[in-house]
Amino acid sequence: MIDFHAHLDLYSDPHTVVRECVARHIYVLSVTTTPSAWSGTMALAKNAPRIRTALGLHPQLAHERKGELPLFEGLLPQVRYIGEIGLDGGPEYRQYWLDQQQVFFRILKLCASVGGRIMSIHSRRASTEVLDALTAEPDAGIAILHWFSGTQKELARAVDLGCWFSVGPAMLAGAKGQALAKKIPRDRILTETDGPFIQINGQAAWPWDADRAAESLSKIWSQPIEATQNQLLSNLRRLTSYAIGTNAI
Repeated sequence: MIDFHAHLDLYSDPHTVVRECVARHIYVLSVTTTPSAWSGTMALAKNAPRIRTALGLHPQLAHERKGELPLFEGLLPQVRYIGEIGLDGGPEYRQYWLDQQQVFFRILKLCASVGGRIMSIHSRRASTEVLDALTAEPDAGIAILHWFSGTQKELARAVDLGCWFSVGPAMLAGAKGQALAKKIPRDRILTETDGPFIQINGQAAWPWDADRAAESLSKIWSQPIEATQNQLLSNLRRLTSYAIGTNAI
């Protein structure tokens, strides 16, 4: 089971969630929203070998936390995974657009300067702008577009750029998300939850709810769940085998 985008530190009882992830043998990418949250979130996974902690600076917080970019730069050599980063074009964040760009562009340049990283990227209402930035910094690393919600044309461009994608139960619950998932290359897709921000049946999604996304992909791909799970595990193994950030965690 794979949850390639979860905010473990933001659950009300993160230690219990981590223990359950360990018991269920779940592979988790634990993303952070600020550099100052990284060390504490990293400590959560101390005894969880299948959990990796990503260093992030969320676009919705860019205007408040851009002063943490020096901390981000200082921590970067230690980490292999970056997230959550990106751009958010929602109307409530458009007033901070320049701050978002400053932070995202700087992070991409920093990642390129250390040989690239595996990046979980937010692109809500900003798919073209995110793809433009990735095009401008081709050495930043491997981009995994988290909960991609762009157009079919933007999806095709992202695929051509070599992007990967993480999809969750919320994305796959709607017709648009399902239509996008059908066009994503099967060998460049992973499951996620975006928990605890996303709710399922009135409660926060847990990392093990990523199985719901795998079940949805089985229906979209018209194949047994075992074949889908094997495909997803093969994808994860290939992604983590790339010689990128190999001296980092």
